[in-house]
Amino acid sequence: MWLTLLYSCTGGAALLYALYRWVIPAAVQYHGGLALIWHDVIVERMLDTLTQSTRPQRLLGAVQKNATRGDPRSVVQAIDQFCRQKEWAMNVGDEKGCILDSVVSEVNPATVLELGTYCGYSTVRIASRLPPHAKLITLEFNPDFAVVARQVIAWAGVEDKVHLVEGASGDWIPKMTEQFGVKTFDLVFLDHWKDRYLPDTKLMEECGLLRKGSILLADNVICPGTPDYLEYVRSSARYESQYFKSHLEYTKVEDGLEKSVFLG
Repeated sequence: MWLTLLYSCTGGAALLYALYRWVIPAAVQYHGGLALIWHDVIVERMLDTLTQSTRPQRLLGAVQKNATRGDPRSVVQAIDQFCRQKEWAMNVGDEKGCILDSVVSEVNPATVLELGTYCGYSTVRIASRLPPHAKLITLEFNPDFAVVARQVIAWAGVEDKVHLVEGASGDWIPKMTEQFGVKTFDLVFLDHWKDRYLPDTKLMEECGLLRKGSILLADNVICPGTPDYLEYVRSSARYESQYFKSHLEYTKVEDGLEKSVFLG
């Protein structure tokens, strides 16, 4: 009787582990809504409870364990490995990250604004490709994320090029010139709350932070999606836009980046 019960418990545990580790992740790979619910709600909350830590803290641990201090590329690789093999996270990801890299290299910006730091993954990718004396200002609303991001940025050795600011984008955008001496941004990377893409873009226009030739690069324009922002930059005579098709970070769900050149 006890042996049968033991076998049943062992078999049940194995089945649950298989569902958690392989079956469900494979099933949600092609469905954006289900993928986000599974990875960003169910799994994250479960692991937070079991480990008494947060996903950003676990990601930081992976960086400190597997990345070489002062090597931005190894930090990016450690995070990508963590997100593909251990636990999904809402970075721009390796696939779209290559598109981000190419845009940064093409623009060669002296001034960059990043809206949405999270754990500093895209901040490290951008900063590592900036020319000497360039300035990257990254805004993060969540103070807990900011604590982790600062450590990731420092581990990558790019903190001298990065100014991380905590607070709401709507509060900080009007203060950019006064607080940081930035007249206009050469490149803006939008990767924060999706319902803030459009109002923050209009706010940057109003504050004169965009010059002719400034580039906006927006992530997650398909999944979760930013329909109002896309309609605006694609229909406005003030922008020339191009869509780069890709996938939602670490999945097979269609997503992409929208590159919009401000025409003045």
